[in-house]
Amino acid sequence: MDALRKIDIKYIKGIGPQRAELLEKELGLRSAYDLVHHFPNTYIDRSNFYKISDFHGEMPSVMIRGRFISFTIQGEGAKTRLVGLFTDGTSNIEVIWFQKIQQLKTAYRPMVDYVLFGKPQEFRGSWSMVHPEVDTIEHAATMQGLRGVYPMTEKLRNRGITSRIIYGWVQNVLNVAGRVFSDPLPPQVIEKHHLMPLTQAIHSIHNPANLQEMQAAQLRLKFEELFYIQVDMLRRTRKRKSVLVGLRFPKIGDWFNRFYRECLPFELTNAQKRVVKEIRADVNTGRQMNRLVQGDVGSGKTLVALLSMLIALDNGAQACLMAPTEILAQQHYETISKLVAPIGVNVKLLTGSTRKKARTQIHEQLMDGSLQILIGTHAVIEDNVEFKNLGFVVIDEQHRFGVEQRAKLWRKSEIPPHVLVMTATPIPRTLAMTVYGDLDVSVIDELPPGRKPVTTVMRYDEQREALYQFVYKQLELGRQIYIVYPLIEESEKTDLLSLQEGYEMICQTFPNHKVAFVHGRMKPAEKDFQMGLFARHEADLLVATTVIEVGVNVPNASVMIIENAERFGLSQLHQLRGRVGRGADQSFCVLMTKYKLAKETKERLHLMTQTTDGFVIAEADMKMRGPGDIEGTMQSGLPFELHIANLATDGQIIQMARDTAEQLLDLDPDLQLPQHQPLARAIAQTLVRTRDWSRIS
Repeated sequence: MDALRKIDIKYIKGIGPQRAELLEKELGLRSAYDLVHHFPNTYIDRSNFYKISDFHGEMPSVMIRGRFISFTIQGEGAKTRLVGLFTDGTSNIEVIWFQKIQQLKTAYRPMVDYVLFGKPQEFRGSWSMVHPEVDTIEHAATMQGLRGVYPMTEKLRNRGITSRIIYGWVQNVLNVAGRVFSDPLPPQVIEKHHLMPLTQAIHSIHNPANLQEMQAAQLRLKFEELFYIQVDMLRRTRKRKSVLVGLRFPKIGDWFNRFYRECLPFELTNAQKRVVKEIRADVNTGRQMNRLVQGDVGSGKTLVALLSMLIALDNGAQACLMAPTEILAQQHYETISKLVAPIGVNVKLLTGSTRKKARTQIHEQLMDGSLQILIGTHAVIEDNVEFKNLGFVVIDEQHRFGVEQRAKLWRKSEIPPHVLVMTATPIPRTLAMTVYGDLDVSVIDELPPGRKPVTTVMRYDEQREALYQFVYKQLELGRQIYIVYPLIEESEKTDLLSLQEGYEMICQTFPNHKVAFVHGRMKPAEKDFQMGLFARHEADLLVATTVIEVGVNVPNASVMIIENAERFGLSQLHQLRGRVGRGADQSFCVLMTKYKLAKETKERLHLMTQTTDGFVIAEADMKMRGPGDIEGTMQSGLPFELHIANLATDGQIIQMARDTAEQLLDLDPDLQLPQHQPLARAIAQTLVRTRDWSRIS
């Protein structure tokens, strides 16, 4: 394998400099190693021939055998095309090419037997096939069985590069490389899990003899990819825990105990108690804590964070909470300062809007230690913000912050502070084990007593009048209403127009009620002003885009209307729904859609009406959309590349890889044993890392 890494892809027969440049740009392929690790993402069975007369409905790609009757060139300019009339003796089909017209016209001859492979399309009772693979009978015989379909881009197709051509290049590499690749997996790992040897797996993934061989090759290669990630991540985590000294907080004192006895607003759920115990154990080890707490909106993460900060106070340290927006920081400040006011904890708020006099006082109190809890936005990481003894850091919705921003806060203490990361975006377990595999993960999977689940319904545009009657009744009860439009990309002018029209329609429909209006292209000050109107109940309705997904806590809001709900992912819909149901009153989420929807879309939205469990929704969302689209993972960037494994569907393999990695590192923490040296080299060469993620989350 090492030798293949050194072979530039342009030297592979059939590629050359121009195609090499295109392959690197479109698929990231630079070497012969990259090419043989460009695995098929699906397979087509070319074992059976179909008859044209049996075609019906939506057909898959099929293989037919017959002859061309005639060829004609039709159309002009960009619409010029070569049309071949093909028959298999049962019926006829038109075969159409838009490129290399003259070359193909002379390459294929009438009344000669050919085999076609492609996807039939029906139009007005006639069948056609665009750009199929065309083979002689003799060559087609060598192509039967399972054929891999390689990941492609539209630009590659337009330049005449097909899946079949990529397959040919892969075969060129495999023929030159020979039959033996050194296997980096330790023999005991291969034997334990009955894995296919690497040489066989590489050849079988590109040339499977049957379904069973293909699946065995996939298992081997998926396991290897995920095993590398788990070994690497666990090794870094273990090293951090062994090397990085942390403040030790052995004491539970007056601040914690008095708050627990005198100020606790409600009995903690069992999930909250469990997470607090996990945090208490972490901060008493003398090693830096690095823990992710995830839980649905309203599950009580902030209370857990406050109890944890009070433990820091009991041990003479200061605490800091950083939130992504000014309005969210303000709400955290109001909640926490109100809760701890009876016991006299000094809490201050620092944001971009903090006036100079207050800012000076905050700086002085941080330095003399009298300011115990600082809550703020990015303002808390400014260079002139210094602490006397920062011991505990809480980062809310951490994916909203950049790597360097989090690292700045982390470095504000000589001994690294304990870090608690909170997210209201439920993360599927398989994703958490990989993206956040270097963090200890806690889950709050219960809602506090008294919270009523939000009732979610689907409604169509034709039912809008009845919906507005319902909204009127809610407004008469003194409730507030969110109406969200799908301005997903802030540059979409049509969406912005739709949002403006929606705002004007709501103003006309509810003339006696104040309507606030928020979208991402507003200046921050104007956005905060409009959100503030709604938060203070100076506005009854808020027309907005997804900018309100995180950062608005209005317990009086009881209705969330999501326009064009079919354009949102499940996790995003769940986050928006979490804006209501925060008070004691029954709340509602209305998913507005057009009547005609694709089957998959209907199933997705129907799931929203059936469950309010964010983890169930996150798992379903990842399976439908893939892990890269889950809220938070794209913003933070995956610290590795996956070529064949799928975080959405390979959960069992991920767990198997993690367990095996744990056992291996227990035996050989630094991979120094001779039998583990090939594994160490393979991990170093294979994983594409962006940064050392274990030290900054």
